[in-house]
Amino acid sequence: MYCKHFGLTRHPFDKEIAVHELFASEQASELENRLQYLLDLKGIALVTGDVGSGKTTICRKVVSNLHSGLYKVFYVSLTTGNVMDVYKSIAWEMGLSTERSLSTLYKVIKDEIQRLCLEAKQQPILIIDEAQYLRNEILTNLRLLTNYEMDSKNRLCLILIGQAELRRRLTMGVHEPLWQRIVMNYHLSGLRQNELLDYLEHHLKLAGTERKIFEPSAVEAIFQATNGLPRKVNLLAHYTLNAVILGVGNSANADHVRQAHDEIS
Repeated sequence: MYCKHFGLTRHPFDKEIAVHELFASEQASELENRLQYLLDLKGIALVTGDVGSGKTTICRKVVSNLHSGLYKVFYVSLTTGNVMDVYKSIAWEMGLSTERSLSTLYKVIKDEIQRLCLEAKQQPILIIDEAQYLRNEILTNLRLLTNYEMDSKNRLCLILIGQAELRRRLTMGVHEPLWQRIVMNYHLSGLRQNELLDYLEHHLKLAGTERKIFEPSAVEAIFQATNGLPRKVNLLAHYTLNAVILGVGNSANADHVRQAHDEIS
């Protein structure tokens, strides 16, 4: 609706954005560096953050840049079932038969991980998204997948992505063995206030304009309403630009943000 008004070639705050176009916030860059370190070290990583903080997107960006001949990435987001359900999801991602017992599934998955490492010379990376929904027995079983040769070598790089409650669960005594195996632990929060204007202008530039559309009062209002969470920022910025053209304006101020916030609240 507002693209023609502002001379944009596409919607600037659409949720579908290529990983190479992501804004390099301070925390996003830090998480990327830590994930790169994890790939060198191997082992288990825990990445947490609020809904809409961008944790999954950043992880996808890192693995999308990996050499396909050296790394094999498996992504699982079905986390609300039982142990058998999760193991079947992992086996399916690996291209293995899922018509097996739990013990057989465990063995063939472990064998495939070892084959990738020793024969194909590829580093397997298993990403479990929405991991806050995993049952306790599943978390225990996932830890066992990383055990090889009496713990002398790490074959599998396991990345658990979830909301903050996952971190609290893992610090409980029942998960102490898993918690001790985590070699990279990072919590992603929203954009910092001094990054928000750059973030908005970054998206506008991708959409074809370098005009200063968001006034300082609008940036402040967006930050206060969203705590800098990218998904919330995108939604509010989108409706704010709609509010601007409905008022026949050329720039967004705090009043436009309040109108937009009222509309989506």
